[in-house]
Amino acid sequence: MPAIRYIKHADLDKAKWDECLEKCSSGLLYAHSFYLDCMAPQWDALVLGDYEAVMPLTWNKKYGIHYLYQPAFTPMLGVFATSPVSVKDFITAIPAKFKLTEISLNSSNDLRGENVPGIMRRNYLLDLSRPADEIKKVYRESHRRNLRKAIQLGCVIKTDVPLKDIIALSQLSAAPAKEEDYTRLAALFTRLQAKGQAEAIGVYGPQQQLLASAVFFRDSKRAYYILVGNDPAGKTVGASHLLIDHFITTHAGQSLLLDFEGSDINSLAFFYEGFGAEPEWYPAIRINRLPFYLKWLKK
Repeated sequence: MPAIRYIKHADLDKAKWDECLEKCSSGLLYAHSFYLDCMAPQWDALVLGDYEAVMPLTWNKKYGIHYLYQPAFTPMLGVFATSPVSVKDFITAIPAKFKLTEISLNSSNDLRGENVPGIMRRNYLLDLSRPADEIKKVYRESHRRNLRKAIQLGCVIKTDVPLKDIIALSQLSAAPAKEEDYTRLAALFTRLQAKGQAEAIGVYGPQQQLLASAVFFRDSKRAYYILVGNDPAGKTVGASHLLIDHFITTHAGQSLLLDFEGSDINSLAFFYEGFGAEPEWYPAIRINRLPFYLKWLKK
């Protein structure tokens, strides 16, 4: 068995890295080198053999202590492999200099029975390969009512919504991202939009106010509901329902999964399930190696 090597960012072969992601059935857009370069100011990696399996290590440093964390707009990472590997071996190989690990793996990373501290988190996926009419047959009745309400009130869909407008709505949420994370996302959006892999969609009310909006990224396997912005007034008129229904209608029949990126929040889970989305479970791990006099900071 080849050894798992810790490789610093500057020494990574990114061509081989991205080739591994393309070959891996569980490969995600988030783990590609260009995505990580945009969203994670500092990242190194664990690599098995000649890039048969890889694990990004997104890190930061505070008070002289190195730690692993989950970057903004990057819900899951973990181990990506072209053939079965031991995920626990990768976790064990995380260098000791990282005193705290709080990261999310991906749904292919099975840790059952491995005695690794963490929890299971919930994502939602909707298969878009079927015709639109077939997908819509399973919509929850309350979703149908909200769609009718949005249309009756004169809400309209627009594409190519300015990203700054979506970010402004996103910042109204209960837990907005940091300003620098929005800046990084904007750079990533520009890059993906130039390749036809990013869409910015909005629902406008009869007074031309933006009520609901979203940025979608996509690769060959998934469309990612990456950035959401909602005006409080839009929640009562079915604006978000109309937005998702539009995306489903325009992408139905494609070999694509709509990835809702969560959620553990029951109200959001109810929203996603109402379109027929099904849960995908993935592990989030937490390993605290902080000195005893600092452990209380991260209990």
